[in-house]
Amino acid sequence: MRFLLGVLAALLLANAAPAAAVAAPVNTGHLQAELVAAAQGVAPGQSVTVALRQQIQKGWHTYWRNAGDSGEPTSAEWILPAGWTASDFTWPTPHRLPIGPLVNYGYEGEVLLPLTVSAPAGATPGQTATLTAKARFLVCAEVCIPEDATLTLALPITAGPAPADPQWGAKIAKVLADAPKPAGLTGTFEKQGEAVKLAITGAALKGADVAGAYFFPFSGTAIDHARPQAIERGPEGLTLTLAPGYDFQTAGPKAIGGVLALDGRAYEVAARPGPLPPAAAGLGPPPARVAVPAAAANLGLLGAAAFALVGGLILNLMPCVFPVLAMKAASLAGHGGEHAAARRQGLAFGAGVLVTFLALAGLLIALRAGGAAVGWGFQLQDPPVVAALALLMLAVALNLSGVFEIGTSLQGVGSGLASRGGLAGSFFTGVLAVVVAAPCTAPFMGTALGWALGQPPAAALAVFLALGIGFALPFVAVAFVPALIERLPRPGPWMDVFKKLLAFPMYGAVAWLVWVLTVQAGPDAVPRILAAAIVLALALWIAGAAQRRRVQGQPHVALAGLAAGLGAVAVAGGAFWPAYGVAPAEAMGAGFAALDEEAYSPEKLAALQAQGRPVLVNYTAAWCVSCQVNDRVALSTTGVSEALKRNNAAYLKADWTKRDAAIAAELARFGRAGVPLYLVYGAKGGEPAILPSLLTQGVVVKALDAAGRS
Repeated sequence: MRFLLGVLAALLLANAAPAAAVAAPVNTGHLQAELVAAAQGVAPGQSVTVALRQQIQKGWHTYWRNAGDSGEPTSAEWILPAGWTASDFTWPTPHRLPIGPLVNYGYEGEVLLPLTVSAPAGATPGQTATLTAKARFLVCAEVCIPEDATLTLALPITAGPAPADPQWGAKIAKVLADAPKPAGLTGTFEKQGEAVKLAITGAALKGADVAGAYFFPFSGTAIDHARPQAIERGPEGLTLTLAPGYDFQTAGPKAIGGVLALDGRAYEVAARPGPLPPAAAGLGPPPARVAVPAAAANLGLLGAAAFALVGGLILNLMPCVFPVLAMKAASLAGHGGEHAAARRQGLAFGAGVLVTFLALAGLLIALRAGGAAVGWGFQLQDPPVVAALALLMLAVALNLSGVFEIGTSLQGVGSGLASRGGLAGSFFTGVLAVVVAAPCTAPFMGTALGWALGQPPAAALAVFLALGIGFALPFVAVAFVPALIERLPRPGPWMDVFKKLLAFPMYGAVAWLVWVLTVQAGPDAVPRILAAAIVLALALWIAGAAQRRRVQGQPHVALAGLAAGLGAVAVAGGAFWPAYGVAPAEAMGAGFAALDEEAYSPEKLAALQAQGRPVLVNYTAAWCVSCQVNDRVALSTTGVSEALKRNNAAYLKADWTKRDAAIAAELARFGRAGVPLYLVYGAKGGEPAILPSLLTQGVVVKALDAAGRS
């Protein structure tokens, strides 16, 4: 009986689950380190994955195998039983860590560095092997502190395959699955002038979203880590434009190895020098991305459409729409108590608004899909468009002043657009209102557009349609309310005076657009656009003379032809001269420079934050009237100037008047499709406070004071 009990006990012990691997965590000061195993043991002659786990204190970081511009990678010296071996670490994809003007590569939070530990065939089951690692870390925040720890792991030796560790098995498996691996990619690099072009092709990149692509080199001297990496797509891969490092000061390296990181994926790449393959480029940069802000993350289509509707209503009150209000007022006054005519005018205006909103939205979506870093109001980022719009506004103003007439309707403000009842003129007024209003961003509107531009085209167009409905609604509603129509004065001789008076807001719009043009194309654009304006005015005056002769029964074809020719010359010259052969005027500034401002760049922002200074960043553009009003009313004030000095805060201006991919990317990161955007970073770093689109001095001062304390 005693013998049977002994046999039974031996069988139970032989089939019992092995004891879990036991580690001893160590707190080094700014992180907690330990060795953890993916399995509860290892059989003789087999291998097990062990990981060096770091739980890093918030605000601190450790480094990747290539630390970047500074730093030192984590290392470990292994002390193992006889016959046991340990591989090198498998390094997870790192993060970029900007530190002032430098960029480092490393990790924050929890990080597992896996490696393979192999047991000798002669290991004895039932025993426990003690693995020891003398780990060294460089842990950094604003300062760097070398820390070390002696870590141990008691690993059971099992007779057969050991089960996965319930706590660490799945985590380590995920780290290994996500770690960079070879994927059959072919890399080629070539130095071109002051840049290095790195072309990478392969099946894994064909048709892939490469918008977030970044190359982490294994060598710390291959590239300048702090410089941005421009991306160009190709049908079979991509080409990165890199800033060369120390290795290129001589003959250049014979190979460049590293990790190509995309969103959620990473691949090991080994590149050789040589001619770049055509299939790695030619499709332009990847489409700009829009990150949905926290306020809009859970909006959904209906919520975004509601925000857009309210934003469209408020857009009618924005300063950029004031010039077009003149034409709206003239239209309503021209119909007095004629309800049916007013309703037709209202519907025509609404149709013009909706068609133009959808057309601009469709073009914006197409441009972004093609890789252009554009946002709402993009049409005013091109000098030819600004020049042509200025000349169009001048033509509208001269028409209102009576220099020439097109049709008999006060709304006939576009060549050939007037028709019976002036419906085409009303439609064109809606078109012009949208073109002029588009650069403005009203409250609620920015959140809705930020959500829309991150969605499929159908959802995005639905949100833009709601925005257009909100913008057109007040004018259309007034046209359909008899009580309001009845209050308007009857048509009469007074309307001619009223019409001429309303020309002056249009002249003001011309002056504003000319100023925008000078910011974009430089001071040489002023005489050119003014010369085009004079020629256009002469052409329209001649056209008016020809019209008066025709009314008197004396048609003069030569005058009409001369007017058409001069008009074509004016528009062509005004639209194209400013865009070609004119040097940018960086020295002109953005108008009202009461504050001690500096030009924005990601590197400048990082450097100021590294100094522990609060930072106010103003994302603006000369063509954004709301931006200019905020600048005059709220920013360029004594109160804000004193708050900046009191809190030792810096003021950065991100000028988006001309297209800038870096600024577009930052706008997208905060879920904005256009300007204005105002961010205030605290002295201790962290995420910035986002100020409202309509500023007051008090809002800015309060935010700066709070940033100085946080």
